[in-house]
Amino acid sequence: MNSNEIQKFHLEAGFIYMSKTPMVVQTVLGSCVAVCLWDRYLQYGGINHYLYPYVREKKKATPVYGNVAIIALVRMMEEAGCKRESMIAHILGGAHPEDDPGYDTGDKNAEIARRALNHCKIKIASEDIGGVMGRKIVFDTDTGQVAVLKVHQLRKSDWYSERERGR
Repeated sequence: MNSNEIQKFHLEAGFIYMSKTPMVVQTVLGSCVAVCLWDRYLQYGGINHYLYPYVREKKKATPVYGNVAIIALVRMMEEAGCKRESMIAHILGGAHPEDDPGYDTGDKNAEIARRALNHCKIKIASEDIGGVMGRKIVFDTDTGQVAVLKVHQLRKSDWYSERERGR
């Protein structure tokens, strides 16, 4: 591999990823939310992808839930040497499926992100949430930049690259 090539990682729902080295992390969101954290001094980045806003029972606490995934990501960043005052956050996702207008999981997922980040005193640099379209996310852990591609329909091919599918 060429030393100038940046590695790529696909983040699945219910997981967290943090890197001290330059990495491009991709994920696909519907009503789920991803929070990207980036330390502007150390240039480390991390991202989570959660499906549900919160869990109250400690024994069921996993990164599938926003209140767990956000705090776990903040702790991972701090363990790597990052300071909360030098971190910025992006909140992405939280769409509403067109065929289920009463569904508010996306709103609740976004709200838990705002509350947790405010509680941690981490500045929210941007939000791209709501609407009816899914999102393909590309997060550069080296620069903190995020690309969002909005899509009408999420397909299995949106989740994995050609290489990951063995082609």
